[in-house]
Amino acid sequence: MSDLSQFRLLGQRRFAPFFATQFLGALNDNIFRNGFLILATFQGVLVFGMNHSLLANVAGALFILPFVLFSATAGQIADKYEKSMLMRRIKILEIVLMAMAAVAFIAGSYALLLLVLFLMGCQSTLFGPVKYAYLPQQLATGELVGGNALVESGTYVAIILGLIIGGLTVGINPENPALIALCLTGFAALGYLASREIPATRAVDPTLKISFRAWSETWRIVGFAREERSVFLSILGISWFWFFGSAMTLQMPAYTLDVLHGNEFVTTCLLATFAIGVGIGSLLCERLSGHRIELGLVPFGSIGLSLFAVDLYFAQPQASAGSLLTVAEFLREPSSWRVLADLTMLGAFGGFYSVPLYAIIQARAKRQHLSRIIAANNIINALFMVGASLLSIAVLSAGFSIPELFLVVAVLNALVASYIYMLLPEFLMRFLAWIAITFVYRIQPAGIENIPDEGPAVVVCNHVSLMDPVILGGSVRRPLRFVMYYKIFDIPLLKHFFKNAKAIPIAGAREDEALMNEAFEKVDAELAAGNIVCIFPEGGLTPDGEVQRFRPGIEKIIARRPVPVVPVAICRLWGSWFSRQEGGWLRKFPGRLFGRVPVHIGQPVPPAEVTAEKLELLVRTLRGDER
Repeated sequence: MSDLSQFRLLGQRRFAPFFATQFLGALNDNIFRNGFLILATFQGVLVFGMNHSLLANVAGALFILPFVLFSATAGQIADKYEKSMLMRRIKILEIVLMAMAAVAFIAGSYALLLLVLFLMGCQSTLFGPVKYAYLPQQLATGELVGGNALVESGTYVAIILGLIIGGLTVGINPENPALIALCLTGFAALGYLASREIPATRAVDPTLKISFRAWSETWRIVGFAREERSVFLSILGISWFWFFGSAMTLQMPAYTLDVLHGNEFVTTCLLATFAIGVGIGSLLCERLSGHRIELGLVPFGSIGLSLFAVDLYFAQPQASAGSLLTVAEFLREPSSWRVLADLTMLGAFGGFYSVPLYAIIQARAKRQHLSRIIAANNIINALFMVGASLLSIAVLSAGFSIPELFLVVAVLNALVASYIYMLLPEFLMRFLAWIAITFVYRIQPAGIENIPDEGPAVVVCNHVSLMDPVILGGSVRRPLRFVMYYKIFDIPLLKHFFKNAKAIPIAGAREDEALMNEAFEKVDAELAAGNIVCIFPEGGLTPDGEVQRFRPGIEKIIARRPVPVVPVAICRLWGSWFSRQEGGWLRKFPGRLFGRVPVHIGQPVPPAEVTAEKLELLVRTLRGDER
């Protein structure tokens, strides 16, 4: 697959009209919200007695409240009805709301603008489940990362343009809002025209009876999301990103005015910088993940979010006295570039963090429940964003500065991310694997298509180094359940990680026969559940680089649970840092660090043909002379 494959989707009818529709919707949302907040902030308007700092957080909560109230119903509608028709009707609703917004701007009615903001949240609530459930129906699994990356980057390009247009249309002439009114209605009309070209996309559950009992249905669809643990934890991860992003971006107008002493155009510049970063990070996801769903990028993204949020706390330029800084004056301050760099990197690492999580939800959730699972995601996202607004209000009301709020959010991000990775070590395992195959070794997997996309299987592999499980975990798309020597499994601190990664400890019959039998029971249970189990039949690291005799335990496994066995050979790791010397101890640094490591994956062997001797021969053949 070409590195530019994701951009080819933009020339295809199954994607391009949908992309344009959601792009124009995101553009209009941000023209409206940014224009409203900048007008209120820099014109010194008090809305219901709220100052600009409080109003920004209240407005954010008001926009996302409908996600809590109506997402359950929206998810049901998206599963029941054909999606292109739904998107057209939702865009007609947008035209009506933008006409109301135009009237409110011209009349100077801030109360009506707050009502429109709430109604726009309702419209976005309807569109969200349709938007994310549309993609897996029109795109192949291998296209999901690229498709989501385009949607995310396109959304943030729309945010950038929305911020610029919203800021300019109210900043050039605050007394005459006709320009922003024209933009809102015009882009809404263009979005409707684009939606007319979206191809028909069948309903996944046309017999569904829609329940309007919001709270009971909410718990029901959250139950759908909880059926697959990785899906639910991915939803929690996405929701935390929305918490983080909301807490940071909602403060930008007040941060600009109170800390940077800049004008409304500086606010637009800061928010655009963050959005550019997200777009760049989202587009880089496909390249960094090798055109597949790479969960290892999620911990990488969360680390960057905390680091650059902390640095943003320390990057506090001295506010100038007198008039507010223009963009040109702001950019002439050397310390301002540190702020812009931090916001760009926050956005980029946010892209690394969020795109794989959306893709894993779409790939692993049950298709007939997908829209409702997306609705559950929207509900939980909304709750987290409300929480971000409440936390921001509480922290700022307690006398903390906005930079100190950024520091609080950075620390919370580190704690929450660590907790999620403890609950689902697959993220951390994939991160270590991604680091290994991206920076430590140059992994070259061949025959990856021989690993079944679904159903049980056993992978047997030669055992050259302690990095073998990490390399296999990074090469194979599906999670692997590794059988490992119990003394390694019981290493303090690592045991919790191995246990949550569902590794299976095993001992020799002479060491602990009961543990050995228990291991075989666990292997059988994992295969019965449709998972892939990986074993190293040599029983330990090779002492001389050659493939050792395969023990007959594999035959016992297959006799009890007949599943295909996939032979794999890891090559060129003998002599690496983590392999043994001929004396028995691990080799000294650096060994073959950064070396090329081929991983050859052979054709599956039918269970009726499995013997230890045959598998050993196949692995030897796959490895060849590359010891």
